[in-house]
Amino acid sequence: MDVLGLRDLAAARLDEYLVELEAMVNIDCGSYSPHGVNQVVDRCERRFRTFGWDIDRRPHTPVEDEPQLGDLLVGRLQGAGGPRVLLVGHTDTVFDDGTVAQRPFRIDGSIARGPGVSDMKAGLLAGFFATHALQDAGVDSFGHITYVCNPDEEIGSTFSGSVIRELAPEHDVAYVLEGARANGDIVSARKGVTDYEVIVYGRAAHAGVEPEKGRNAIAQAALLVTELQALNGRWPATTVNVGTVHGGTRTNVVPARCVVEVDLRAPERGTLEAAEREIERICATPTMPDTSVEVRRHAWHRPMEKTPAVASLVDRARALADTLGFDLRDAATGGASDANTIAAAGTPVIDGLGPVGGDDHAPPEWLDLDSVVPRTALLAGLIGSA
Repeated sequence: MDVLGLRDLAAARLDEYLVELEAMVNIDCGSYSPHGVNQVVDRCERRFRTFGWDIDRRPHTPVEDEPQLGDLLVGRLQGAGGPRVLLVGHTDTVFDDGTVAQRPFRIDGSIARGPGVSDMKAGLLAGFFATHALQDAGVDSFGHITYVCNPDEEIGSTFSGSVIRELAPEHDVAYVLEGARANGDIVSARKGVTDYEVIVYGRAAHAGVEPEKGRNAIAQAALLVTELQALNGRWPATTVNVGTVHGGTRTNVVPARCVVEVDLRAPERGTLEAAEREIERICATPTMPDTSVEVRRHAWHRPMEKTPAVASLVDRARALADTLGFDLRDAATGGASDANTIAAAGTPVIDGLGPVGGDDHAPPEWLDLDSVVPRTALLAGLIGSA
């Protein structure tokens, strides 16, 4: 694999990349802005078709009170034979409509700025331009490349997650194109995440006239909060955070209901499941008489662990980076992504393979333009040598 030749081919398309990056960043495409997301999807579809990919575009059909989301786009490029490669990038951002008008795409020296420039328009395009470089070089040493462009990663891939879970086992290796960390690290491990909605039920009563008839749901919830927070430190690197508490109606009413929202994160499947059992045990045994607790487990990700197969992918990436002239390290992170879904399906995966950027989800979001060509070449080398 001539990764230096791939770098030259990526460099030859840099101006084209930057034009497309500006166009995509200057589209308001928050997860709940399907019109904007679909404008980005339209651009991805045109690029797939121009370069000979097969296309599967799936509109989102809301169920009951679900919001309308953008379309899911899956492209497939046939190769001459070899490993089957899965790429995943997302077309949505976290920003509301009107953000582009406030701070559109701009370049300051070697830094690009704008909503979603790092998370993840740069990585989304890196997937396309890495495969362009392979096609320009005549490299087809793969069975096929499947590229999932999903419209809802920023809200937990509620629509696309099942498709990614279905596709992952059909592939030998996967690369998720979130931006590299601000220091250039790629991601080889991510914590698993489980969200809980804990609903405490008591009994309403007049707080001044007959409080003895009431059962204070907030008081019971407070006891649960103390127990849940005490779980921190029980398992290595496992965190339990009570993030929100909502309860009561008025100060003169004994509250009959209180809702507690809990975020659980753990680096290994075993500790995540142990913590889940303990949270559910605590909530199943309220201490105040005549109160009850309902526990709802919501969107969750199993951990992405650095298995021997993942370590092998990291070693290959580091060797390619060395040839390209830069040092590459891998890191674990507490955040979840589509890589968690892929890892749970048993497919070796590494993440953070987009260009280097930072301050994601915030107004100062930035992208290091000097990293675009070498990181695109790195991705192309990984795909071509899979």
